[in-house]
This record gives sequence, structure tokens and C-alpha cells, in this order.
Amino acid sequence: MVAQKNLCVLILAAGKGTRMKSSLPKPLHRVCGLPMIAHSLRAAQSLNPGAICVIVGHEAQRVMDEIKANLSSWGVSAPIVFAEQKELNGSAGAVRAALPLLNKFQAIMVLNGDAPMIRPETLQQMYDAFDVNEAGALVLGVTVPEPKGYGRIIRAADGSFDRIVEEADADDRTRKIDEVNGGMYVFNSQALVSALSLLKPQGPKQEYYLTDTLAHIKDFQDTVLVFNLPDYRQALGVNCQMDLAQAEDIMRARISRRLMDNGVRLVRPYEVYIDEDVQIGADTTVCPGCYLKGKTQIGENCRLDGSVFITDSVIGNNVFLKLGTYIEEGCVIEDGCEVGPYAHLRPGTVLKKGAKVGNFCEIKKSVIGEGSKVNHLTYIGDTDMGQGVNIGAGTITCNYDGQKKHRTVIGDHCFVGSNVNFVAPVEIKPYSKIGAGSTITKDVPEDALAVARARQVVLENKGVKKND
Repeated sequence: MVAQKNLCVLILAAGKGTRMKSSLPKPLHRVCGLPMIAHSLRAAQSLNPGAICVIVGHEAQRVMDEIKANLSSWGVSAPIVFAEQKELNGSAGAVRAALPLLNKFQAIMVLNGDAPMIRPETLQQMYDAFDVNEAGALVLGVTVPEPKGYGRIIRAADGSFDRIVEEADADDRTRKIDEVNGGMYVFNSQALVSALSLLKPQGPKQEYYLTDTLAHIKDFQDTVLVFNLPDYRQALGVNCQMDLAQAEDIMRARISRRLMDNGVRLVRPYEVYIDEDVQIGADTTVCPGCYLKGKTQIGENCRLDGSVFITDSVIGNNVFLKLGTYIEEGCVIEDGCEVGPYAHLRPGTVLKKGAKVGNFCEIKKSVIGEGSKVNHLTYIGDTDMGQGVNIGAGTITCNYDGQKKHRTVIGDHCFVGSNVNFVAPVEIKPYSKIGAGSTITKDVPEDALAVARARQVVLENKGVKKND
């Protein structure tokens, strides 16, 4: 992408968002795993502009702190600056907060921090249309099925931009117009600064409307263009929880389509929940009810049965994740592994090639060696396990002494019987065998049998049967 150093992108993120009915600032509400402001920042970054400025207002410090702390994880490498709108007095008031920055650039693009569905290619097309026509301003126009509540775009007889009429000021004829203001713009910076100085407060809240700058720019004899976008959904803003759910549905459908176009089998595409940054290889099958979160990477030819949950983990090729498998962040599952059903892999778990973890097992911060099996009703925590190990049902590593965590080491090709307790720290050397029901508190040498359980005692006639 060629750097467009004469362009500054403003992202408006100052509003209260009262209709969200939430203590969380509106730009920080998440869509497909990322806050809405992150989607806007990514789209802006795609233009490679000279500057990106976020206009903050309501809970300004909280919004700025969140952005600064997460730019890297959001994949935003462009430098970000902030301007604060001290008085929340409309969209033009927000742009005015960035006046010192506007004069340094030739073109200003204005986006919204609550419109996460705009595509980078659309922004590029808007900028190109503005640039090639040497316009004074360009406004995004969309044709919507239900225009109620939007400002209508009025065109002149020759099809050019005439003006925008807000819903409250529209007559019955104007209300029938379905081409509306999409709320995103590109301005010549000098024209914008001049127009901003001419604005007067409007409406019951005495706000300054950015749409009013277009009429002034037209009066300057500058061209005002309408860029009509066929896909109106890209311009939809989020103002309430219902809007947020709608945005989530639209973006998840996009993600599903992209994955299927690249060879992923989604058995029921509208019944899986896949975040924006998830990567899945070809010929992998994802069944209904799966949640794939964060930056999860899944290889080729895997199968995810229903209700699998994965967040920020790496899954190799030819992996079978069975029903109800729950994988937390930072796990690595290598090629050919099987997990589940109803297994829980906690942070820091590594399954080496061909390992198996079965039903109702929990693994935490442990390495399960190549080809090793942890099949039934077992807890393995803080453990380094070698290859070819078999762990019997009901085995537990007792890794916490009430103050510190300790590690268990189980060498290659050990066999562990059912209902064994390993009291860490303890090391089991390779090729050892642990008898069922043992509580192991000391190291076991190589190729040894360890049995640590009380001797069985049988007392005759002391059972439940009543004697005559």
C-alpha cells in the first residue's frame, strides 16, 4: 500500500452511547472478538495515512488507556494520537477538537468508532474518488431498506449532491428517499476548517452537525461528491444492544464465508462463533456450537465436534477435538492428537504429536509427550511427561502444597495404573510401572515397579449381612 502521507483519518469515539445501557464506553464493546474501535483503527490503518487521530470524550481516559494497551494485540502498528472533545456538542464539535492537526494535512477522512463493519477497500475507494476529482468533500451514501431516522441525501437534477435533510426537517416526499447519509466523509482540509468556522448550533441540544459543513463547502464552489455504497450494512452504526447483535451476525457471516471460500467445512455456518483473527486450514470440519476465539490457529484436516471452545491457542494438522472440549489460552496441540469428549486444557498445556487426552480429563501447564495417553477422569497439573506414557483412570498430580506449586516428571514409556496420586515434587524415571491405587511421594528409579498402598485386611462376618 502506497503511503498517503497527506491524509489524516479522524475516528469519532467521544459519545456517551446512552442507548447501550452499559457502563462500558460504546467504542469498547466487542464485535467478533475485538472492540469496535479496534475494527475502525484497522480499517484506517489500511490506508497507510500520515496520521490517525481518535477523538475521545466520554470516559476519555478509559478509552485512551484501552487503546494504548492493546494496539499491538489488535494488529495496529500505525502511530495513534488523541484529541479530547471537552464538550459533547455534536459531530462537528468532535472534529473541531482536532483543529490543530487538520491544518497539517491536505485531506481529512472522518470515520466512526461505532461503525465496525466498514471494509478497508471501501475506504480506499472513497479516498480515490475524492482525490481523482479534486473534491472539496465526499460523503458516503447508502441505500437502505428502512430509511427512518437517517438524514436523506438530496440530489440535484443532474444527479450531483444538493444537500442533506435530517429526518426531523423532512417533508413526506423527502422521507420516501432511501439514499441516506452513511456518516463517513473525506474533506479537503482547508475547506473543512473554513466550513467549521461558519457553523451554528442546531436542534434542541444546540449541537454542531458535521453534515452542515457540506452546504458551506458547496457554497465555496467546491465539488461535493456522494460515494454510493451498494452494501449499506458496512455503514451501519451501533447505538444499542440490538445493533451490536446485528453487527455481530453480519461480521460472523463474513468470517464464515471467507473461511469456506478457503476450503473450511462449516457444517452449519450460522451456528458457529468464530472471531476475526482466527485462522483455519483447508479440509477442517467445524460442527455447530463451536466457539473459536482470539488469535486461535487451527491446521488442516482437523475435526471439531460440537460445542468445542478454543481461545488463543495453536492446533496442528489432523487433530480431532471431540464433543465439549474446552481449550484455554496459550495451549499448543500438535499434529494427530485427540482430545475429549469433555476434556479441559488449561493455560500452558502442550500436547506433543499423537498424544491423547480423554473424557473428563483436566490438563494444566503440562507437557504430554508424543503418543502418550491420558484417557479417563484424570488431573495432570505442572507436569513434564515423556513419550509413550499411559496414565490410568483417576490419576492425580498433587502439585500444590498450600503455598507453592511443584512439578511432577514422568519419563518415557511409563505405565501408571488407575487411581494413582503423585505428590509433587516427584520424578518417575523411564520405563517404570506404578501400581494402581498408589500414592507416590518419592522418586521412582528407571524400569522399576512402585506400589504404595495399605495392605488389604479382610475381617470375616463383619459385613452388612445380619446374622440370625
